[in-house]
Amino acid sequence: MDIYTIIFLALAVFIFLRLRSVLGQRTGSERPPYDATREVLRGTQDNNVVPVPGTVINQSSATTTADVGPNSDRWKNLAEPGTTLALGLDAIAAQDSSFDPGHFLSGARSAYEMIVLAFANGDRRTLKDLLSSDVYESFDAAIKDRERLEQKTETRFVSIDKAELIGAELRDGAEQLTVRFISQMISVTRDRTGVIVDGNPERISDITDVWTFARDISSRDPNWKLVGTGSAS
Repeated sequence: MDIYTIIFLALAVFIFLRLRSVLGQRTGSERPPYDATREVLRGTQDNNVVPVPGTVINQSSATTTADVGPNSDRWKNLAEPGTTLALGLDAIAAQDSSFDPGHFLSGARSAYEMIVLAFANGDRRTLKDLLSSDVYESFDAAIKDRERLEQKTETRFVSIDKAELIGAELRDGAEQLTVRFISQMISVTRDRTGVIVDGNPERISDITDVWTFARDISSRDPNWKLVGTGSAS
């Protein structure tokens, strides 16, 4: 074995070890990435979301099976101990050991932006993957109205300032989480000649949306779908 072969072998080992330290090793227990593209579930009844019938699981009894740890710290920065939101999170965690509200909120922010932009662009394929059938029908009807009037909407996010949990519950075997999104965006609708019929391309609007996402708690699929939408008054 000549000196060049030895140098190349040493370099290959160094690169392999470097990549291993950066990328890590799979242990077989990693959570699948948030995708929000499957499993249609029934929605929640709430004043701020699309109402869909269902029976709420008794949250107080469900929480007794959870390994709650220190109640004061369990949902720190998400919910105050003893509140309806905290009890809802306890009920979900009792039935779903992989539940991670921080991970969910991160994915929900991405889904929120994707859905808003897909709606503005009339991207039905993306919407069908991200929405429950009932919500998709409502979005599709609005897109058809725009198409009938030969109008196009342009929407641009300036920022998503906040995404906070305001509701959590189990309903008919489904985890349901309601999120309040506070964002800034620019939106304008034009007719077929380019004349503005709604909005202002120079004005940033403050938007507050209240959305509910759900997934089947018994499913191995980790993904969520949007099942209810509303706007804060």
